[in-house]
Amino acid sequence: MNSQFPIPDSQFERPRVGITAGDPAASGPEVAAPAAADERVLNVCRPVLFLPDTTATFAPGVLSAEAGRAAYDVVVRAVDAAMKREIDAIATAPVNKEAFRLAGLPWSGHTDLLAHLTGAGRVAMMFHSDLLRVVLATVHIALADVPRALTASSLDATIDLTAHELPRFGIARPRIAVAGLNPHAGEHGLFGGEEQTIIAPAIAACRARGIDVTGPFPADTVFVRARRGEFDVVVACYHDQGLIPVKLVAFGQAVNVTLGLPIVRTSVDHGTAFDIAGKGVADPESMIAAVLLAAKLAASPGSA
Repeated sequence: MNSQFPIPDSQFERPRVGITAGDPAASGPEVAAPAAADERVLNVCRPVLFLPDTTATFAPGVLSAEAGRAAYDVVVRAVDAAMKREIDAIATAPVNKEAFRLAGLPWSGHTDLLAHLTGAGRVAMMFHSDLLRVVLATVHIALADVPRALTASSLDATIDLTAHELPRFGIARPRIAVAGLNPHAGEHGLFGGEEQTIIAPAIAACRARGIDVTGPFPADTVFVRARRGEFDVVVACYHDQGLIPVKLVAFGQAVNVTLGLPIVRTSVDHGTAFDIAGKGVADPESMIAAVLLAAKLAASPGSA
């Protein structure tokens, strides 16, 4: 396969968005190609598909080191093109963390890989939709490891990055809410002390610098309050705490955005879907949403 090709050749004034195919044994190629050919995409950008630069074939739905390495190589080429300004943004189909591990790659997914490739000092994963925005304070770690990984300094950095990046999305001074880690946000220490020893001090430090951030709030209600318009974004303490609500209200419409990179990167809100790979039933709508947001961010760097 060719490593990349543009579609079509009459849109040079529009942002060039690289679309990576993800794990070649999964559903990524089945959503990347339709997204690149979608009329909504062609109306706003010049898509550039990044495909495995190999003649190897990959059995649909089969996890392998070869597929993991191929997916990694595609991301590397796309990021290199973005860093050289050969393209203006990238939108990525999902990679598989187990395939990465089989290939001997140390990264747990796109977020830490992109930080490594671009030299970004601090990054965060945000899921963006018109209905709800969520930023994750910790990402792909075991739930038992979250309390140790969540420190006042790391949470401070995530809140600060969120406040710095949200203006790109048209929110000049974002109202940030922080979810508590424990039930009822700890109930004043009754159900856990992280709210008092970690989360509240980080919030206080950010507020002292002029950031509009409040909390910690009980996680079972803060997302409802954000959905109703009380907050612009919620910082969640761990992966599923933030992604369950955003996928519940906006699955297929939410876009994964990596905050803190020197390039624009968006992605789908779903995984590799090995169970439907090769069956022709993969829905490209989330990939299309990711490309559209990438184009918007690339066309108007100051806001989306």
